[in-house]
Amino acid sequence: MSNRKILVTSALPYANGPIHLGHLVEYIQTDIWVRFQKMRGHQCHYVCADDTHGTPIMLRADREGITPEQLIAQVEQEHRADFDAFGVAFDHYHSTHSEENKTLSSLIYTRLRDGGHINSRSITQAYDPVKNMFLPDRFIKGDCPKCGAADQYGDNCEACGATYSPMELKNAVSAISGEKPIEKDSLHYFFNLGDFSDMLNDWTRAGHLQPEVSNKMAEWLQNGLQEWDISRDAPYFGFEIPDAPGKYFYVWLDAPIGYMASCKALCDKLGIDFDSYWNKNSTSELYHFIGKDIIYFHALFWPAMLHGADFRTPSAIFAHGFLTVNGEKMSKSRGTFIKARTYLDHLNPEYLRYYFAAKLSAGVDDIDLNFDDFTQRVNADLVGKVVNIGSRCSGFISKRFDGLLSGECVEPTLFQQFIDQHSDIANLYESREFGKAMREIMALADKANQYIDDKKPWLIAKEAGKELELQQVCSVGLNLFRLLVVYLKPVIPSLAANAEQFLNLPPQAWPGDAQPLLAHRINAFTPLMTRVEPEKIAAIVEASKENLQPTPQAAKRFDPIAKPIEIDDFAKIDLRIAKILNAEHVEGAEKLLHLTVDIGDETRSIFAGIKSAYAPEDLIGKLTVVVANLKPRKMRFGLSEGMVLAAGPGGKDIYVLSPDDGAVAGMRVK
Repeated sequence: MSNRKILVTSALPYANGPIHLGHLVEYIQTDIWVRFQKMRGHQCHYVCADDTHGTPIMLRADREGITPEQLIAQVEQEHRADFDAFGVAFDHYHSTHSEENKTLSSLIYTRLRDGGHINSRSITQAYDPVKNMFLPDRFIKGDCPKCGAADQYGDNCEACGATYSPMELKNAVSAISGEKPIEKDSLHYFFNLGDFSDMLNDWTRAGHLQPEVSNKMAEWLQNGLQEWDISRDAPYFGFEIPDAPGKYFYVWLDAPIGYMASCKALCDKLGIDFDSYWNKNSTSELYHFIGKDIIYFHALFWPAMLHGADFRTPSAIFAHGFLTVNGEKMSKSRGTFIKARTYLDHLNPEYLRYYFAAKLSAGVDDIDLNFDDFTQRVNADLVGKVVNIGSRCSGFISKRFDGLLSGECVEPTLFQQFIDQHSDIANLYESREFGKAMREIMALADKANQYIDDKKPWLIAKEAGKELELQQVCSVGLNLFRLLVVYLKPVIPSLAANAEQFLNLPPQAWPGDAQPLLAHRINAFTPLMTRVEPEKIAAIVEASKENLQPTPQAAKRFDPIAKPIEIDDFAKIDLRIAKILNAEHVEGAEKLLHLTVDIGDETRSIFAGIKSAYAPEDLIGKLTVVVANLKPRKMRFGLSEGMVLAAGPGGKDIYVLSPDDGAVAGMRVK
């Protein structure tokens, strides 16, 4: 058993919106690394939490007429469902709005205060006289004082890049009430980051950061460190500062402490010693995976806070770049700002896990999701090279030899070549060079396929007296397939689990000393992965588009008429009047309602993407039109046995078709 003890975290997703594909770069990267460590036998725990505090949470909850606690509980459920569907396997997922986080935040603050690292003074801020609240910079808008660009935020101009204070904005208004802000004084609390300049100079150069990140930190440190405002005024959703009634911790103070809080909850659950991870003398390894946009907080504030409060600092911080789609920044109008749930409605999540792995490196460069490349790479690598081996060889073994592999490995040298690669591939996983690891694994897949192509078992099967040779060749193929799947297991865990079931094997560890399967009986092969269909990608893009134009009725922007069809083509479609007997929400589905409809002689179960436009109770008893002879479609949520007809571009503009009075369920529409 390994003696490595590892704690891993990903940045905490903010509880103010859904998970999208840009977020998933980080969580998939982290999950792959953690799964690899566990396969190697290390004691590795992966914790995370929702980041739940701050003004945006408070304001959104107010708009929706619910409490912040209700909002964050709802968002947490959605986040957990998305992560689970993408195979992101946290050992514990927590919330920053927890007793553990409250206790630890207060402890760290009081230690910093008692160490002389906290001071307070009165500052002048923008204040909304209608909402009676101080305004964060991002909630003030106006004209840039440098270039005059309109509708800019209170901290920087997106047009010219200038930075400034909110009160410098021209024609400034509150983004909440629309009222002109006034100036008002308030007592604030500050963390003296400059007290830790020497410590941070040493820490950021000691190998805890990627070289390019360390160089960036050197630039910031050279310019001098400013005091950090760690307090906010009521009303604010967060934790009250222990010795300052009416003052709350700024969200960025308690957010990273959420790593510790989630770890504490896990330790309490499993009976593990929390101090063994966070004590300043800890020998455990601690790694944070983050996006490059939050390096400043994690590489300066966070280690300074930990050091000042007498806790250990991270072993390393691993930053990654942003996700672009088809070479451009994600765009709602182009349909490339894709939510995790939208993707899941159409495609296998392990396609994306593999594609991200194939693009990721140890650096902080952005990665691009190119849909054409995505389709080609998944179809060629996973389906064409890996799954195809299992498919080609298993049929002969099952049909000719009752699922029994050969009792002898006739290609020991080839098998050993695959085993000998385990150390190189492991080093690439360890160093987060996932793209290089995927290339090494696919090079092995090419060798396996070349072996099968050379031996041609489909021709051997036609020759009398060559049964043993057929069994031996296909057994070699399946033994190589097994090793390929084990090497890919951190990336595509569901496919690997299904392959283990097909091969009649328990969960496989890293194959450093694996032996070939001899005289071993396998189970019947079932398809492990199908090809990416381009129309599914088109559907994701279409479903992700936000119509930024006026409504279709006002703008007259309609889809072009389709190509003409023959009357016989139309006659193939069986349209029926249907009565909606029941309608209900589908747990975990962002757009679907589950309908039970009566079509005359029978009832059908149909999943319809109309949730954004209809409440379930408004549909019950309604007559509509369905495609009754559509082939049933198996979905994650159940079997859909038809299609409800509707018009409109989507969102709230969906209109279910309704027949005129007199129509009854079961009538055919001609």
